[in-house]
Amino acid sequence: MDPAAGRVAGRDARALRLIGSTQMDRPHLFVDISAHGFGHLAQVAPVLEALGKRLPALRLSIRSGLPTAKLRARVAADFSHLPGSSDFGYVMHDAVSLDLDATAQAYRRQHADWNRLVESDAHLFRQLKPNLVLSDVAYLPLAGAARAGIPSVAMCSLNWAELFAHFFASEDWAATIHRQMLEAYRSAECFLRLTPGMAMSDLPGLRTIGPIAAVGGDCRQELRRQLGCSGEQRLVLIAFGGVEKQLPVDQWPPLAGLHWLIPQAWQIDQPGFTDFEALGRPITDLMRAVDAVLTKPGYGTFAEAACNGTPLLYLRRENWPEQDVLIDWLQQHGRCREVSDADLLAGRLRPALAAVWSQAPPAVPRPSGADEAAAALLPWLATAGKA
Repeated sequence: MDPAAGRVAGRDARALRLIGSTQMDRPHLFVDISAHGFGHLAQVAPVLEALGKRLPALRLSIRSGLPTAKLRARVAADFSHLPGSSDFGYVMHDAVSLDLDATAQAYRRQHADWNRLVESDAHLFRQLKPNLVLSDVAYLPLAGAARAGIPSVAMCSLNWAELFAHFFASEDWAATIHRQMLEAYRSAECFLRLTPGMAMSDLPGLRTIGPIAAVGGDCRQELRRQLGCSGEQRLVLIAFGGVEKQLPVDQWPPLAGLHWLIPQAWQIDQPGFTDFEALGRPITDLMRAVDAVLTKPGYGTFAEAACNGTPLLYLRRENWPEQDVLIDWLQQHGRCREVSDADLLAGRLRPALAAVWSQAPPAVPRPSGADEAAAALLPWLATAGKA
């Protein structure tokens, strides 16, 4: 047996022991969330909240390579976690640069025994019997659900097939892999394409919905008191998502009047810097409370910055096809400005911050996508258990 297939089979057996077969009369949604950063979780969590309001008895099974604690920080409803990833997205050097050689090898390994992997997921779904499979945005569970005769829906601002074609279409080994990816995505009942989102012209079942973003609670004054910041100090959150990019902030020149919220993993202990995890506040509350966020183009942070009215500085990602769609949308619906890698490494950020703060704030967009997605999923769930 292929080692990857063996891992999938073992994972499925553990999942069945974890979830069991109780409460089969409740509507059951199986959700597969990519662990390629935190943006996929940021897209799914508001949809699950909207669904939970409509279906309080909804039973959730979530498969993801993200830590359980990270999932529970975003998903308020009770769920069973199946640890494991059915996709890897792209192998990254850091948050803004890709390792295309390693990515190509990973795709070739995954598809070397594609049929066995699909059958393993189909077996899992036959045992769990969910009413619906929702994927953001792995294609393997969609193929497995189709083989098991269970409806599925994909949802995201991108899909791996479109990105795969962008990077690898000219390779002589890529055609079969791309075909299998497209067949999996096309097997879904529909693909909920978020706003903003890539074109996805290869997918016939597109259904465009509005932005999805969590709106944070108002903790601005409490946060300033917690940090001991004066009213004149500006707070800037540095958050590159689940794929880290270490910045030499300890070598930056002093920037008077600024206080930085940084990842705990950087281990910076000097005045003017605070680990944001240690503050014990949801990231969306921090997003709403700060004066700016520094990040890379990614759906979760871009949409949440716009919907929380937070100015944003961004460092472009190396050859990432999705980013132009995100940047164009944020330029219309938020306040943003690009920074160069050289300026970021040197800490020359005051001109960019002054420029973004001088922009007139546009009307804050309404994150309607979660309710729209919940309404789209409801027909497969609302009648579960009824005669």
